[in-house]
Amino acid sequence: MPLVIGTRASQLALAQTNRVRHLLAEMRIETTVRHIATDGDAVTGVPLHMIGGQGVFVRALDDAILRGDCDLAVHSMKDIPAKRPAGVTTAAVLSRDSPADFLVTSVENPQVIGSSSTRRRAQLLRHDPGLDVKPLRGNIDTRLRRLTEGRFDGIVLAEAGIDRLGLRVEGKRLSPDDFVPSTNQGTIAVVSRDDSGLAAVLADALDDPVSRRETVLERTVMEELGGGCFTPIGCWCRDGRLIAEVLSLDGIRWVRREKSIESVDEARSFGRALRDEAAILIREAYERLSLTDGG
Repeated sequence: MPLVIGTRASQLALAQTNRVRHLLAEMRIETTVRHIATDGDAVTGVPLHMIGGQGVFVRALDDAILRGDCDLAVHSMKDIPAKRPAGVTTAAVLSRDSPADFLVTSVENPQVIGSSSTRRRAQLLRHDPGLDVKPLRGNIDTRLRRLTEGRFDGIVLAEAGIDRLGLRVEGKRLSPDDFVPSTNQGTIAVVSRDDSGLAAVLADALDDPVSRRETVLERTVMEELGGGCFTPIGCWCRDGRLIAEVLSLDGIRWVRREKSIESVDEARSFGRALRDEAAILIREAYERLSLTDGG
């Protein structure tokens, strides 16, 4: 019987799923696709942190796996929360694409930028405090349409998503050294039911050891930092060099650390040190957004 892959129905989710299907087909592993609706797709009029953060895109697919409706699911790894339910496992991490953000714009000096990410907003304001960063959610097509309608001078997208969809857009890549990406940005992960046989098959066909190692180090730092989706946090590891930063919501203040990391224990210590240094920023972001949301 073919393996059933659960996926969101967005163009990006389907493109990522098709990549996984192609790689599995090369190993003569048959698959079929089942579309799964998520709360993140249904509720687009509010920022993600108000409806549970990036994890809203993952929960419905986890539940589908646990119910037996599908065998595995394909995710942008940055959407996968640190705490995972029993019964599912990250079976494979694909070779990482670009981790960078991309400013889509045809304007020489864009002033009104669309993004609902607290990290992107803070980093943009750090770069230029005069910018007007306004909320913008939805799939890539929706956000690009809002741009062409003239609602914004520019919008910020993950460069990997643009590349996976084969889009040609005007604008510029934002250096990940200056605009430190979200944890695991640019990486596709395959989650399956926690079955050692199935997980081994998927790992053999799909897993990239370097990308898995570096994304695990990033996630370890993120787990120690906490802060959830409230706090502007960037974390990126390349060739063992880890950069992480915590910013205030207005981008005026930040704490940044860089270090060569060789183990999960070192990443944990790195994360704890940054958490202690940035404790005020993490608390302020949580309190401010909690009050804004009426929490």
